[in-house]
Amino acid sequence: MPKNTKVTQREHSNEPVTESVADLLSLEHPMDYKSSQMSMGLSPGSTAPVKALLPSPDPDAEDGRPAWNNKLEYILAQVGFSVGLGNVWRFPYLCQKNGGGAYLVPYFILLLLIGIPLFFLELAVGQRIRRGSIGVWNYVYPQLGGIGVSSLMVCGFVGLYYNVIIGWSIFYFFQSFQYPLPWAECPFQRNGSQAIVEPECEKSSATTYFWYRQTLNITSSIDDTGGLNWRMTLSLLVAWILVCLAVIKGIQSSGKVMYFSSLFPYVVLFCFLVRGLMMKGAVDGIAHMFTPKLEKMLEPQVWREAATQVFFALGLGFGGVIAFSSYNKRDNNCHFDATLVSIINFVTSILATLVVFAVLGFKANVMNEKCVVENAEKILGFVNMGVLSKELIPPHINFSHLSAQDYQEMYGVIKTVKEDTFDQLGLDACLLEDELNKAVQGTGLAFIAFTEAMTHFPASPFWSVMFFFMLINLGLGSMIGTMTGITTPILDAFKIRKEILCVVCCIIAFLLGLLFVQRSGNYFVTMFDDYSAGLPLTVVVILENVSVAWIYGTKRFMQDLEDMLGFRPYSFYYYMWRYVSPAVLIVLIIATVIEMAVSPAGYNAWVEAEGSESFHSYPPWALAMAYSLIVVAMLPLPIVFIVRHFNLISDGSNKLSVSYRKGMMKDISNLEEQDEQRFILSKNPSAAPSPMPAHRAYLGPGGTQEMTNTNYGTSTKTGYQNIGSPESEL
Repeated sequence: MPKNTKVTQREHSNEPVTESVADLLSLEHPMDYKSSQMSMGLSPGSTAPVKALLPSPDPDAEDGRPAWNNKLEYILAQVGFSVGLGNVWRFPYLCQKNGGGAYLVPYFILLLLIGIPLFFLELAVGQRIRRGSIGVWNYVYPQLGGIGVSSLMVCGFVGLYYNVIIGWSIFYFFQSFQYPLPWAECPFQRNGSQAIVEPECEKSSATTYFWYRQTLNITSSIDDTGGLNWRMTLSLLVAWILVCLAVIKGIQSSGKVMYFSSLFPYVVLFCFLVRGLMMKGAVDGIAHMFTPKLEKMLEPQVWREAATQVFFALGLGFGGVIAFSSYNKRDNNCHFDATLVSIINFVTSILATLVVFAVLGFKANVMNEKCVVENAEKILGFVNMGVLSKELIPPHINFSHLSAQDYQEMYGVIKTVKEDTFDQLGLDACLLEDELNKAVQGTGLAFIAFTEAMTHFPASPFWSVMFFFMLINLGLGSMIGTMTGITTPILDAFKIRKEILCVVCCIIAFLLGLLFVQRSGNYFVTMFDDYSAGLPLTVVVILENVSVAWIYGTKRFMQDLEDMLGFRPYSFYYYMWRYVSPAVLIVLIIATVIEMAVSPAGYNAWVEAEGSESFHSYPPWALAMAYSLIVVAMLPLPIVFIVRHFNLISDGSNKLSVSYRKGMMKDISNLEEQDEQRFILSKNPSAAPSPMPAHRAYLGPGGTQEMTNTNYGTSTKTGYQNIGSPESEL
């Protein structure tokens, strides 16, 4: 033990010495997950000690923890994790559904109120404590150590089905290397000497048929598994091999992958935007998208969906944000990182929305022209058969060059004159607005609507290859963050080679993922997407917020941030963390529960005979499976709280490890020998200044009284309490 610290001064002087947390923790040697900590005090109404957030004061990697090669790798990793498939196929749909440009107002407000503050909080605790999600929340408050376990389990659930989507994209990617694209036209089937269009395709569309029949070969209900789809099984295997190769060396391998997987999607999006703006109808799509419907802003549903999208867009609660941040230097400006990544995420969503609706505007124009031609042929047939009089056709209309405006004029005249029998004619209005209002999201947007639009592009295979390669990279970036959120806490708790752990995780995930590559697998993807993450993650994040802001103490946390960053964050964060964010999250949880109770639990099944989707309720076994996902994900929270509260499993805060005690005794022995030598040389051992840097006294939750180190239940003022691997005791 260094001889001129305040601990040594107390041994040789009768004068009172005030010790700060940083002073005491600075005495410890580099350590692993078994590093000792100090009990800082009790939160109001709590019986368990609240740990200091600083395990050891040395700024960088004194515990041998890996670190990012440079800041750019880290930023790209966070961007790659937060910017995912949801930015491309979820945000544009919500924008269209909830008032166009008006939706951006509640989204941006909620991004400021809960998005950036909570993202900053996760970055800060990960960077400060340098542990994964389990280790972080065990350090902050052991009784809420279940937060990290629940976070890890949700990561597992999401990773299982998310990689299936990457597998679908891989299948479409390889199918794109042919001309014409295989989903451009309906296939024919032989009926004797005649070739007729496949009835299922004729009733739907070429792209819809290719998705449901050629790709998924889907069954008509979730009860009929249909066996494994070997093409999707092979695609899933390729997807897991890619993920395993990306994360097998930890951040050393994933950091390099992020240079491409995070940047390439932006290249593709800009290419699609430029190409889309050059096509007819693109401006109509963008104008339709951003035309604000201000009355929508008054609907609570709009704000709930905006809050949910902000929540998931940044990857809050998954553990990936904390894991990535834990490999940073402790003096890294994580406040700047939180703001930068949040803004990049928002701008990416806007860019993706521009691209989607430029392309969908072009598609709507093509489909509208097709509708005009088909209905004009019907009208011409009715005229030739004498059903309609030639006088009903305006004289300036030329059927060989019929514009949408000419058709609308002719349609209006016929509807007015033939009002009684108009419905029997079966004519469509062919309005561009109707095509643009057809809201699609998720797989319906990526694998049906967008693929159909690309069949009308010049050099369509090239654009199809680029699009699905972009989806693969977007998904890969998110999967790297998800896998890091799983492996980092495990590596912190157990001494396992990361290569072995990654391979084992990927093999297990592939085997469990076979559930999703059955012919009925798409229904299970929908189930997991609806139930496995939404409510559990919201509960996880509000407990993260409460444990830092109310149990550890917002003022103490702000003091930690000031020591770590070199400046005090804005008071805005104090009020957001302590009051606003918890309130918004509570409202979001209540709204989510109400929606789950009111909305029927079911899925859209594909009806082959009709060539369309039909809503089916979940059978009892599937409903039990859906709700069990929520229960299993949240079960660690009460279990860990109970076993820690009743000391069924010790958090290690009331004992010193053997190695730690040996180290202390050795230091004391050395101290006595050196003091004896200094006494012979007539030197006062307490006269020399402390070699450690000066630290300000640590402030308690009230921010006015200096915290003193307290060993509860004893009369001494100083007492070290060692935390022996809190993660491994779960």
